[in-house]
Amino acid sequence: MNKTLRREIEVAFSKHSQPHWFRLTKWIVIIIGVYFLYDKEFFWSLVLFLTSVALAAHLFWRYKTKKWMQSWLGWNYEKNKPEEQNPK
Repeated sequence: MNKTLRREIEVAFSKHSQPHWFRLTKWIVIIIGVYFLYDKEFFWSLVLFLTSVALAAHLFWRYKTKKWMQSWLGWNYEKNKPEEQNPK
């Protein structure tokens, strides 16, 4: 598997990359938002806008952390090292 893609997947599914309360809150907000806004005419525009903002934030964070290999603001590299660097 591509090294970059593998690292993205490791970060996305890491138990340390986001606190559990944040993940739970994020999904609750998404589900409630879809439930209440799905029948609105601006729903798909909102989804596109929020997806663009999330992608921009992801890419910016990825840039500032040098592809997830350096700590920056809320990202702690020591807790999220790639699998091959974590001694078990």
